Amino acid sequence: MIADLDTVFAALADPTRRQILVMLLEDDMAVTDVAEPFEMSLAAISKHLTILTRAGLISQDKRGRVKWCKLEPDAMRDASIWMQSFGQFEAVHLDAFERFLEIELKPDDD
Repeated sequence: MIADLDTVFAALADPTRRQILVMLLEDDMAVTDVAEPFEMSLAAISKHLTILTRAGLISQDKRGRVKWCKLEPDAMRDASIWMQSFGQFEAVHLDAFERFLEIELKPDDD
């Protein structure tokens, strides 16, 4: 599972790939339509799509002469579960923590 998480998080680390995923939330898209809003070559977009496909975040299939991309949201399930496990802890209140440290670390006046 950790290797899969590494692959998913590596794919999500790039802002272009995250933007592609947001675009695919709406509907399946042809590769050329995915590439349209970006100022990069179709080859560069294809590399991003390959990384997303390897991570399982999207699937690609050919319909006629056109290659289509589809979001695969289940691929983020393990990553989401892993991140939610950290939600069980209360957020640290820095002011309260600072006061605690001041009390605990105060030199003894003995």
